[in-house]
Amino acid sequence: MPFDTRELFARLIQCESGGEGDAGMRAVATVVMNRANINYGEFARINQGGNVRNVIEHARQFVCMQTYVEGQYNPQNVFNMQPEAIHFEIVDWAMAGGILPGVDNSLFFYNPYSNECAPFFPTNVGVIHNRVGKHCFYIPTSYYAET
Repeated sequence: MPFDTRELFARLIQCESGGEGDAGMRAVATVVMNRANINYGEFARINQGGNVRNVIEHARQFVCMQTYVEGQYNPQNVFNMQPEAIHFEIVDWAMAGGILPGVDNSLFFYNPYSNECAPFFPTNVGVIHNRVGKHCFYIPTSYYAET
């Protein structure tokens, strides 16, 4: 049985940032909602007027949505998650308009596995905005508008 959007979002939050504490999970939830609410560029075409599920299921955006990565089984995927109350609380907060300060307009994030964030998100569609825990967050550049 497929998950409803709320549960899928909670599983994504747990999988992508469950080890990053409250701020890390809220930061990732903020990015998902920013993508769902933006009205230009690639994510505007994907979100089709605010569809969160379209954003979550968009191909190759979240490693946790992939059961296989580079031909290898990915055990850390949404289907193996068991979200708890905190994950649902963060989803409800985000879907009600919650935005984590310092992440605000970010559309991209990744874990660089180093102490430093790259100045630009790959292909220059994002510029570094902030770091929360192990994840670097990027706001869109003018290049993003052309996507």
